[in-house]
Amino acid sequence: MTAADTAHAVDPERGTLAKAADENFPVAPFFLPRAWRTDLMAVYGFARLVDDIGDGDLAPGGADARLLGVPGDRADDRLLMLDAFEEDLHRVFDGTPRHPLLRRLAPTVRRRALTPEPFLGLIAANRQDQLVARYETYDDLLAYCELSANPVGRLVLAVTGTSTPERIRRSDEICTALQIVEHLQDVAEDLARDRIYLPAEDMKRFHVQETDLAAPTANASVRALIAYEAARARDLLNEGAPLVGSVHGRLRLLLAGFVAGGRAALGAIAAADHDVLPGPPKSGKVHLLREAGVVLRGEG
Repeated sequence: MTAADTAHAVDPERGTLAKAADENFPVAPFFLPRAWRTDLMAVYGFARLVDDIGDGDLAPGGADARLLGVPGDRADDRLLMLDAFEEDLHRVFDGTPRHPLLRRLAPTVRRRALTPEPFLGLIAANRQDQLVARYETYDDLLAYCELSANPVGRLVLAVTGTSTPERIRRSDEICTALQIVEHLQDVAEDLARDRIYLPAEDMKRFHVQETDLAAPTANASVRALIAYEAARARDLLNEGAPLVGSVHGRLRLLLAGFVAGGRAALGAIAAADHDVLPGPPKSGKVHLLREAGVVLRGEG
């Protein structure tokens, strides 16, 4: 058990929230108003915990299971844990939740008049991960992103009081793009979990077999496939980017950071010649800041 696992076992709430520092994008950066930071961290705590349940990444010891009323010997049953977590989510809206991260979320839900739907979407995505390990078409993957990614952007807009139908549409495009980028970065990690988020129809088109994805480095066919999916993600980012110019002040900086982070990650993938199999290509801070400047100036 690592030191982080030990800390989580003692304090599951703090252990989960501490993971924010390791995310690809700033969760609640210092320049946002304190009230926004508080509520965004509450939303993050929910999203991080449900992903940890779905990925089997909870700290050893069963602390989260006990908090959710799941017997310790069933803590590894991800579907059971997700069901218990969903039950506790409903208590956010009509009672007192058991898990401290959901108790933290309750005031945010009241302050921002949040609805259950985006939270239920994130749970449904993780439930789907237990049942679906391959996606036949790009449209199938987009439907998954509708559950796994788009609710996060919608929650950011709701917390900041800036939701409109057009902004939600643009946000969905950005969030789906970021989810696809993450899938491209994590091809090897996902395969180790017996999951492939590259559409099967595209793998066939580029003559890529599953065994090719298990190689130490990518062959020409895999690189061509990754480049194809990366171009799709970039198009989605570009379509969603006008969202940044539709808001003002600190929120504009936050949203620009999301778009810039996606573009910088795509740049890192391209710089690696689209070989993502040795590990996720990472962009440097200079590249990220440069991309943020481009987004803020509305040049790309």
